[in-house]
Amino acid sequence: MGARPSARGVRSDGAHNRLRYLALTCGRPLWRAAEACTALRRRVNATLIDQAIREMPPRPEPLSTLADYTSWASLTDRTYCGRHLPPVADQETGRPSVEQAADLFTRTGEMAPCPRSTVLFAYFAQWFTDGFLRGESREPRDPRRSTSNHEVDLNPLYGLDAAATEAVRAHEGGLLKSQLLDGGEFPLHLCENGKVKGEFSALAAVRMERLSDAQRDTLFATGGDRGNVQVGFTMMTVLFLREHNRVARMLAAENPRWDDERLFQTARNIVIVEVIRLVVEEYINHVTPYHFRFLLDPRLGRALRRAPWHRQNWASVEFNLVYRWHSLIPPSLVVGGTELPTARTLFGAALIPGPGLGRLFEDASEQRAGRIGLFNTDPILRDVEVSSIADGRALRLASYNDYRAHCRFPRVRDFARVSGDPRVRDALAERYRSVDDLELYVGLFAEEPGSPRAVLPPLLTKIIAVDAFSQALTNPLLAPRVLTAATFTRSGLRTIAETRTIADVLARNTPEDPRPRFVSMTWRGARR
Repeated sequence: MGARPSARGVRSDGAHNRLRYLALTCGRPLWRAAEACTALRRRVNATLIDQAIREMPPRPEPLSTLADYTSWASLTDRTYCGRHLPPVADQETGRPSVEQAADLFTRTGEMAPCPRSTVLFAYFAQWFTDGFLRGESREPRDPRRSTSNHEVDLNPLYGLDAAATEAVRAHEGGLLKSQLLDGGEFPLHLCENGKVKGEFSALAAVRMERLSDAQRDTLFATGGDRGNVQVGFTMMTVLFLREHNRVARMLAAENPRWDDERLFQTARNIVIVEVIRLVVEEYINHVTPYHFRFLLDPRLGRALRRAPWHRQNWASVEFNLVYRWHSLIPPSLVVGGTELPTARTLFGAALIPGPGLGRLFEDASEQRAGRIGLFNTDPILRDVEVSSIADGRALRLASYNDYRAHCRFPRVRDFARVSGDPRVRDALAERYRSVDDLELYVGLFAEEPGSPRAVLPPLLTKIIAVDAFSQALTNPLLAPRVLTAATFTRSGLRTIAETRTIADVLARNTPEDPRPRFVSMTWRGARR
């Protein structure tokens, strides 16, 4: 798939949206000047975040996937997914089969690279979002249900419930259980002779039944059930296990009278907020092509405390679908200097200790990710695209055009307004009766980015921004009365302030390999 023509001049996204986009992507010297003034930057930061979230109606949603009408249960039972729009009838007329729709995603030639993103971006996106975008893993799976806590609580590391948390704790010095392998700190192994160890009976590992006893013995004991599913996911969990234990040791040295419980809970608080800061200041700033760089301002809670969107978190089914960025994944991944088929990196915990964490993070930062869009998903992930399309139809999601209107974009009138790429336009026209029959999941990835620097198309960007900001910034640890030295200690607040990138976390957690490493979600050759 070659370079695609720019969406500018192809699809009208409305004067309001276009003017704001142009304002944020032009005039770089003015934005840098605004960032240089602390008071002005804080005000602009709070205003832009608030405006971004207000682009969609705020929570609570009147409906969930529980029923087609509002009830007390639909407003409170978070074992179901939220939903932004009511379900619609007649999903099949005017639409192709699920298999035919999935053909729109499959990569048949060379991978189209993302203009800005590295594989590290893909690794972090999967690891971070898995904490709160969690459907059922058991079969038969019900796409209406959620196993999420709906919070940014680092459950891939700490577990979804108290029993899982207890299993991964060392119960000494506030630490998580760990071992040294090739000079680096790692979680303990989950299994012995193919059987889960008794101390980890509260833990689970998805698809473990497909593995041999020898493969099971390589798995790490992590709080989340997907901690071993792919080498990038495991790398992230290992890194933040090290960070937790580093912070716990720091707290123990400074507070010798504290018991294990207080050390653990305070370290956990610090690491959760570190990750939220990475989400805002590295991850979101990477996704948006804007010149203004968002920040996690300690005063943000006070500035936005009366915002109408400041409500209890509840991940929506739409948010779950928009985060299925399978086209980011290359057909092969570089791990420890060796290029491996992507399938070989599944359940790849054993690949990490030898080359070491620093080398693997640098490998992921040196390799380009794929462009998010149609015709760019590796064939080994085709079944996941089939499942995503089937889920959208089973939930009777409204159309792509309905969601454009919900997000304050004008409806498109024909397929040429969705994409200027002839291959995409013609493929959509062959499969869908009209543009109004185009379903959300396909339409999201058929759109083109708004500029050559953009990672995501406009509708996808808006939905991501609304939910990412509104569900990260409502975290109770960021509340003004909580975000204090009494909760985190002065050293903890300083650690949070010094954490702006994944590279910062890695640099202080690889004593076995202290050499400087290039670690970034943004490709070295990306256009500035």
